[in-house]
Amino acid sequence: MHWLKDTFQVEKPIIAMCHFQALPGDPEYDHKAGMSKVIDLALADLTRLQNGGVDAVMFSNEFSLPYLTKVKPETTAAMARVIGELMSEIKVPFGVNVLWDPIASIDLAAATGALFIREIMSGVYASDFGLWNTNVGETVRHKMRLAPDLKLLFNIVPEAASYLGNRTITDIARSTVFNNKPDALCVSGLTAGAETDSQILSSVKKAVPDTVVLCNTGCRVDNIERQLSISDGAVVGSTFKIDGVFENAVDEARVKEFMDKVKSIRSATKAVA
Repeated sequence: MHWLKDTFQVEKPIIAMCHFQALPGDPEYDHKAGMSKVIDLALADLTRLQNGGVDAVMFSNEFSLPYLTKVKPETTAAMARVIGELMSEIKVPFGVNVLWDPIASIDLAAATGALFIREIMSGVYASDFGLWNTNVGETVRHKMRLAPDLKLLFNIVPEAASYLGNRTITDIARSTVFNNKPDALCVSGLTAGAETDSQILSSVKKAVPDTVVLCNTGCRVDNIERQLSISDGAVVGSTFKIDGVFENAVDEARVKEFMDKVKSIRSATKAVA
């Protein structure tokens, strides 16, 4: 698990989501304001996240609802444009997530120099977006061709979906680690912003103690100490928004309050050690 500390330079890193507005081709894309609006709002959120003290950021097309499991090339191209425009302002390690397409995520990472991606990379699911299949062997081979050092964060509890087949989450975690050697497993709640069940998080970590396990949704100031006591870090999105609402812009004061709490947890852990 040393790669986590090597990449983020802290224990229990917080990876903040920088959500892009709807992009060309998306139903909610603002044609009148165009890409300038997408870039301006992304820059504003990135600035607030970094000023608030996050350890890393992950850029995603969160507002490309409803999502595709095979993303159109215009989406990947638009995201590369936005990240390219932001590049001079990115001060922390960053990753990318092209929802819900691991191949497109790898393409984007290779083009931008992202250090990690998060995606659904293994399993078959019944989801709000239809029958959701994956091809992890193809995904890993694509990574090795384009970005051999890229870290793969496997989301094993996909939002708005259910695993096809009668398997427990711990069985899924164990077989995913054995077969695919993921760099990390991400454990989520039902939707973006929904709290991750601590018991599920704990059972996954106990099942694969030598693999990085990240709390993927629903972290807040009032539960982050409990979640970090179990997990190796967290991916945080909605909590950093104004009033904690998914659709809103990032609130720098909320980011700072959250990160101050995380830093106090790290300090207390060091003191005990």
